[in-house]
Amino acid sequence: MRIRPLVSEDREKLRQMIIRTSVFTDDEVGVAMELIDIVIGNKNQKDYTIVCTVDGHNEPAGYVCYGPVPMTQGTFDLYWIVIDPKVQGQKIGSELLDYMEREIRELQGRMILADTSSIPSYEKANRFYLKRGFKEVARIADYYWKGNDRITYCKKLT
Repeated sequence: MRIRPLVSEDREKLRQMIIRTSVFTDDEVGVAMELIDIVIGNKNQKDYTIVCTVDGHNEPAGYVCYGPVPMTQGTFDLYWIVIDPKVQGQKIGSELLDYMEREIRELQGRMILADTSSIPSYEKANRFYLKRGFKEVARIADYYWKGNDRITYCKKLT
């Protein structure tokens, strides 16, 4: 596996991957695709970076989307990290996170924030963030809907 920037040919493969995870709502899939389309459609934009882990046939096995938070110095948002269910558990998410952290450090980044959900389908993601050194820094009860809290994780880079 290697990591490379998103290319337009990845679009449909990523959409299918996002759907196959069976985690995201239709609205969430729409937002993920909106960010993918922004990156594909405007190579000069600076708000979002998307890189993919690809196999020996250059087929995406996962991706991460992140970007700088406006009006901050060195704070970045981790918007999406999605791994194809067929290859989950093979450390691809960790490889993408390591890559992203190296890139953010090179940009003088000092902090990464990730927002997620408290519903059971997000438990795996929540465990992943905690295992990778993120700390829960905020929780807003019933944020997305009643019984679905918004959880914000933070990882400070040293």
